[in-house]
Amino acid sequence: MLELDRVAKRFGDVVACADVSLTVRYGEVHAVAGGGKTTVARIAAGVLTPDDGAVRRSGERLGYLPASRGLYPRMKVLDQLEYLAALHGLDASSALRSAELWAARFGLRAVRFDRVRQLPAEDQRRLWLAAAFVGAPDVLVLDEPFDGLDPETAEAVVTVVREFATAGAAVLLATDEPSVVEGLCDRATLLHNGRVVTEGAVSELRAAARVELEVSAPSAPPDWADGLPGVSILSVHNGHFRLALTDGADDQAVLAAAMAAGPVRSFTVVRTGLAELFRDVVGAP
Repeated sequence: MLELDRVAKRFGDVVACADVSLTVRYGEVHAVAGGGKTTVARIAAGVLTPDDGAVRRSGERLGYLPASRGLYPRMKVLDQLEYLAALHGLDASSALRSAELWAARFGLRAVRFDRVRQLPAEDQRRLWLAAAFVGAPDVLVLDEPFDGLDPETAEAVVTVVREFATAGAAVLLATDEPSVVEGLCDRATLLHNGRVVTEGAVSELRAAARVELEVSAPSAPPDWADGLPGVSILSVHNGHFRLALTDGADDQAVLAAAMAAGPVRSFTVVRTGLAELFRDVVGAP
């Protein structure tokens, strides 16, 4: 298990994160998104020491994929992976087997005797990924693991992360990609300016996403929805209205108000997804 308890980190006058608490249980993939996520990931991995708060990790071996990546350029690919596996406590034969396995899993078998500096950019990205898994970790901290990946490698990462979580690993994944959170993660913590804004199961966050209405009422005045409880107007264009509803707002009352203002050509309820929630909460594009 990986637990961050009210951690904070400052760089001079800049508050990178403050009062961040989250728990990643074994068998779970937990996303952290928004401003400050890389600092949180570095604290979780032990690369940064928090100014306040505590980090508790009960796993024996940690796998870490940093946002700023680098390996030993003069080492050969297989030697690099074997060396990292040994650093994580694997014996010599197990380290070699693990190095061979992860070179193959990420499509590096043909270049496993090449030096790191000779690899093209896409193979270096695959090597960084292999390096995070080669030590057989039971706690994983992955910072933007899909950044710059081709579709085939990205799918391989999804498969591997699911395998590790199914086998009982605790996975903390820093990402601002809503599709990654929705498709891969069990829980998510959303940050804004380094502070927790919301946290919960992905299914709960999805259910809490905003409900919108798209109303076509060509004859209605622009302010016909003003004053309706729990309703805000997002946009108006040529008689087409986009409205947001807060919890408990009655869409049928909105329909009645629209019909009272003139003919209604269409009335559509749209439940937004995590992408819109990210935009609202953490300002993701």
